[in-house]
Amino acid sequence: QVQLQESGPGLVKPSQTLSLTCTVSGDSITTNYYGWTWIRQPPGKGLECIGYVTYSGNTYVSPSLVSRTSISRDTSKNQFTLHLSSVTPEDTAVYYCARDQGHWEYDYWGQGTQVTVSS
Repeated sequence: QVQLQESGPGLVKPSQTLSLTCTVSGDSITTNYYGWTWIRQPPGKGLECIGYVTYSGNTYVSPSLVSRTSISRDTSKNQFTLHLSSVTPEDTAVYYCARDQGHWEYDYWGQGTQVTVSS
């Protein structure tokens, strides 16, 4: 059974950098041909794909966030991490990590973690 678990701060001040880590169990993040994705849902809005890191280490970030987002991985810990800089209250959302089996089809999700940007 594949499990994903998000971890990180629940409260971040404006202009700071948000860092979230997703720890994966039951599968390796290097397994062909999955992508490991960050998704968020602001209050009252739909899901937004932030970006992903592939099984081979390639990354993709949404054009709307690319200027202040990076996604990395630690294969020794089977984790991948989101860094979102210069946060504003508009970055307040529930953040999820998920496994993409291809073509934006997510088969396993973390439970989600609430992040609030506020001073």
